[in-house]
Parts: sequence; C-alpha cells; structure tokens
Amino acid sequence: MSVATDERSALCDLFDELGPDQPTLCEGWQTRDLAAHLVLREHRPDAAPGILLKPFAGHTKRVQDGYARRPWSELVDLVRGGPPVWWPTRIEAVDKLVNSVEFFVHHEDARRGQDGWEPRKPDERRDAAMWDGLRRAGKMTLRKTPVGLILRRPDGEEIVVRRGPNTVTAVGEPGELLLFAFGRDAVRVEFEGEQSSIAAVRGLNRGL
Repeated sequence: MSVATDERSALCDLFDELGPDQPTLCEGWQTRDLAAHLVLREHRPDAAPGILLKPFAGHTKRVQDGYARRPWSELVDLVRGGPPVWWPTRIEAVDKLVNSVEFFVHHEDARRGQDGWEPRKPDERRDAAMWDGLRRAGKMTLRKTPVGLILRRPDGEEIVVRRGPNTVTAVGEPGELLLFAFGRDAVRVEFEGEQSSIAAVRGLNRGL
C-alpha cells in the first residue's frame, strides 16, 4: 500500500477510537469537522474551491457542516472508502501526489489534538514522502519568512527555503518539519540562529 493509503486507514481507525467530538489541531474543528472536510474534498467538486478561495468559503462551510451532521459511522465510512471511481485520486500516482501529505497532516491533527501525544517513530517510506512533499510545498507555505530559512533533517539533508540575512535553520524529522511548514505548532522542531530571527520564523503565517 502507498503512504496515502496507510495514512487514510490509520486516520479512520483513529476516528473510530476517538469519536466525533474530540479536539484537533485545526482551530475550531472537532474530529467530525475534520472528517467532513476530507469527505467534501473528495465528493463535492462544487464546494472544494472554497477550501482555499475565500469568495467560495461560505458554500464550502455549508456543505461541510451538512456532512458533519451525518451519523459518525457513516461519515468515517465515507472517508475510509475514498472518492468515487471518476475522481482523479483513484489513479494511484495522483493519490500518492495529492493525498500522502494531506492524510498525514490530518492524521497528526487528530493525534496531536489529544493530550499526551508523542511523535511516531521514523519510517523510511513515510519520511521520504513527507520530505518530497516539503520540497514541493515548503517554499510556498514559508514564503513570508523575512529572514533566511533552511530546513534540515537529522541526516543533514537540507531544503533552502530562502537565502538571506540572519538565517535560521529548523531541524527535525521530515514529518515534523512538514507539519511546521503547514502551520502546526504541536511539533518537535529545534531552531538554530539569532533569537529575534527564530521568533520571526516561529511567528510566521504559515500555509497555502
């Protein structure tokens, strides 16, 4: 199975364990809202643009809230079953490209929304997928950095987000760095550099 498939399955198992009313790292969302978001993005092309585009956000919220009101087991089954046969991510290569990061991030949103969370142990295949995702998206999600910024994994491999003055180096496992780049603060990342520059990086509005 692919990383995307593994993360989808693990997240749905966690949904079954947690139930619909537990907190997540997505501000204002309980687990039911997170599940509804995942269903919407794979079943409602008319509502998906509002995930990123504010002019369409009202319609997206109405559709998502409708899904969130469904019985919990039905909602989780919709996430677990994936999109309809005509959806692009039914193609394995597209699924890997689009959903590996998406389902990893939202799996961690649910995991780390609970007290006592710990990072999962490194996994070579998952870490490679997250590093690839960070290469594709990191320069965009961290584009507002006012200082130089380098992302470094423990083996020393780096992604240069921006070359510039007062460079900060963020050090962590690939999944931790990716979560940070996507705006999450519940991460295990260490920062090297001047304190004022580190503060500027940590305070960035990170995300797409």
